Amino acid sequence: MTRNTASADAPEDLVLVGYISGAYGIHGWVRIRPYSDDGDALLHAKTWWLDKPVLRDVDVMQAKRHGEDVVAQLMGVADRNAAEALKGATVQVRRSHFPVLDKDEFYWIDLIGLAVDNLKGEPLGTVADLMDNGAHPILRVAAPLEPGADKPKEWLIPFVDQFVKTVDQASRKITVDWERDY
Repeated sequence: MTRNTASADAPEDLVLVGYISGAYGIHGWVRIRPYSDDGDALLHAKTWWLDKPVLRDVDVMQAKRHGEDVVAQLMGVADRNAAEALKGATVQVRRSHFPVLDKDEFYWIDLIGLAVDNLKGEPLGTVADLMDNGAHPILRVAAPLEPGADKPKEWLIPFVDQFVKTVDQASRKITVDWERDY
C-alpha cells in the first residue's frame, strides 16, 4: 500500500540508503542504486520511504540484488511509466529495520559524529564522513575550526585494524593509531 504522508508523520529513525536510478523491465519494477556495497537494508525492509513527489511510505512487494543494484516491485507501481516517474527519488529505510550486524561490524551512519582520539589520548576531531576507495573504507575526521583558519584540519584514516584500534559506540569514541602531524 502507498500512503501519502506528511514529513511530520515520518519516523525519526529514517536513514538514506539509496536512490531510484530508473525502471527495470516493463512491469513496474524500479532499479535502486544503494549507498552501501550490499544493499542489505533495502532487501530486509518491507516498507521504504520515497521523497517523490512527496515523502511517503511504500510497501515493498519484492526486492532482489541485480549486479551492484537492487531491483524491486513496489505496491502501486504497475508499469514502466510509473517506475520511470520515480527516477531520482531517494529511498529511506527505518534504522530499526536494518539487519543485525556481527560484533565487529558497523553501519557507516553509526560512525558519523563519533569522537576520534589517537593512542596518546589527543583528540583529532569527529568522523565527518566515510568513503570507500575500493580496498577499504576511509574515515574522514574533521578537527574543530581553529581561529584564523579557512577550513578545519582533516585526516583521512583507513578503516582497517592497523590504524583503527577501538570503536566504542556506547561512549561515542574511536581510538586510532594516528599522529596529529600525519
